[in-house]
Amino acid sequence: MTKKVYAFDFDGTLTTKDTLLAFIRYAKGTGKTILGALLFSPILILMRLHLYPNWKAKQQVFSYFFKGMEIGDFNDLCKRFAHDNRHLLRAGGQKVIGDAIAEGSDIVIISASIENWVRPFFEETWGNKVLIECTRIDVRHDKVTGKFLTKNCYGSEKLKRLQRLFPHRRSYELIAFGDTRGDKQMLEYADKSYYKPFRR
Repeated sequence: MTKKVYAFDFDGTLTTKDTLLAFIRYAKGTGKTILGALLFSPILILMRLHLYPNWKAKQQVFSYFFKGMEIGDFNDLCKRFAHDNRHLLRAGGQKVIGDAIAEGSDIVIISASIENWVRPFFEETWGNKVLIECTRIDVRHDKVTGKFLTKNCYGSEKLKRLQRLFPHRRSYELIAFGDTRGDKQMLEYADKSYYKPFRR
């Protein structure tokens, strides 16, 4: 029997909304979130028009809100956010993950979101049975620097992460789930792909 690998995008695919904005609002409150959005609105507009790099805009926003924070405090905040916002997970996606674990398949979440708050969404229910490949943040002297340690896990970077994790392509069947152009390469690489699933 051929081994199966299930690869999921996170934001919008497994969740009902983008978690970066939700996390910022959870951490800083609505007022500071709106202020930050206004401050960065020119950059965010350029990003939407594909005139400014996605990763660069995201890193600047992340740095504005979280640079200098103790990593222990940041991780505690991420765990609380995941625990208090489990309603953001789509029921259909959770069922597919649960069924895939039950059949002994490999599951990986490949997302441009920050690993620190994505991981707790899955550890709470499935422990270490779900692999997490996300954007990782830089930490120096136990403090968040505001920079990314890895490339933003988006587009071709998603496919590279997947290939590093599961290099022997002919040894498994790949089932992929995504909802934006950032998932295009991963979906095209899969044996079976699902675009904007779990929305009913």
